[in-house]
Amino acid sequence: MKTQLALNTDLSATVSDGKAPEWVELIPPGPQVTGRDGRQWLFDEQAGMLVQSSFTGRSIDLPIDWEHATQHRATKGEDAPAAGWIKQLEIRSGALWGLVDWTPRASAQVINREYRFLSPVFDFDPDTTRIARLVSAGLTNKPNFLLTALNQETTENTPVKLSPALLTALGLPETATEEQAIAASTQLKATAQATNTEQRPNLEQFVPRADYNALEIRATNAEQALATQKKTEHDKAVEALITSATQAGKITPATLEYHRAACQDETGLARFKAFVDAAPVVAAATNLGERKPDNTATALNAEEQQVASLLGMSEAEFIKGKA
Repeated sequence: MKTQLALNTDLSATVSDGKAPEWVELIPPGPQVTGRDGRQWLFDEQAGMLVQSSFTGRSIDLPIDWEHATQHRATKGEDAPAAGWIKQLEIRSGALWGLVDWTPRASAQVINREYRFLSPVFDFDPDTTRIARLVSAGLTNKPNFLLTALNQETTENTPVKLSPALLTALGLPETATEEQAIAASTQLKATAQATNTEQRPNLEQFVPRADYNALEIRATNAEQALATQKKTEHDKAVEALITSATQAGKITPATLEYHRAACQDETGLARFKAFVDAAPVVAAATNLGERKPDNTATALNAEEQQVASLLGMSEAEFIKGKA
């Protein structure tokens, strides 16, 4: 792990021939970079590619200011002049370097050691801590490698974004603080240690595996039987309602399968009941199936033909006599 001094470029050490350095180190080699407050960020090969891609995509130089005025002063509408401009980025041995075009004033201050350190401002993914974009850099004499905002030592209590997965594992809400997460973790560790302590198990709390498996199978079978019974009762109710609606002329035979499919669950059956109650008669019942055409007669069967023959009657006379 690099020392804290390596996390922030000492510009005075790179002054050569009375000139401010053209190339400066902005982010030290990773994959883990650590601030003086102990927090860490990921600056691996993927992070380097993200930072360079973001810089190229913006197509503008990034500012170097004094004491991070771009974040502190510019957001309030106050002056935040540039001390220099980062015009190019390179990855060198895992570290991020930038080509700087200094302003005369800033160049003189660096040469005269009025400002000795350069501190970057970057964005990062709060879940993976991977650095994703360089925002700016600031001349400072109180360097520190901090969070998303400023890599400058501060006495402010900067909130730490905790991983949602970690909070879920600890049983904490999304609004939980770092102190609450530490307390929950400590309690979890104490519980785990107590659980792992050798002790005589309470046999009343356990059952043999075979008995457990048998109970599980019985429960599954009971659930399946109950589901089958409910399905059978439901289907009977559907068929009864469809038959009743058909006989009442509320639905036609051509729509039976449509209504049957719509009644697959209790909600559908309830909707169909409401429909039948409110629907008008669209197919009134008739006796067409029982009616016979006028002036027609039914032919004699074999027995009737034999009787007519014994009586010496024709088929027509026999039919007329029947009538």
